[in-house]
Amino acid sequence: MRAVLIILGIVLGAAGGAIAYRAAFIAPPAAIVVTTSSAHEVQNVWQIVGGLALLIAGALLAFLAARRRA
Repeated sequence: MRAVLIILGIVLGAAGGAIAYRAAFIAPPAAIVVTTSSAHEVQNVWQIVGGLALLIAGALLAFLAARRRA
């Protein structure tokens, strides 16, 4: 059971990291904000936050499953 939780945590963290990276750097911008002086491209912030949350949850799950218990 412990090995399954470690592997599941690693897979979850890898998927979250891939989602966050894709949303931040590869995906086209979600919106373009035009002001009087310039135009800014805005990425999908919720997808980035969700990916980072999956990354942290997966790392935490793998770490807690891998440590020895007294």
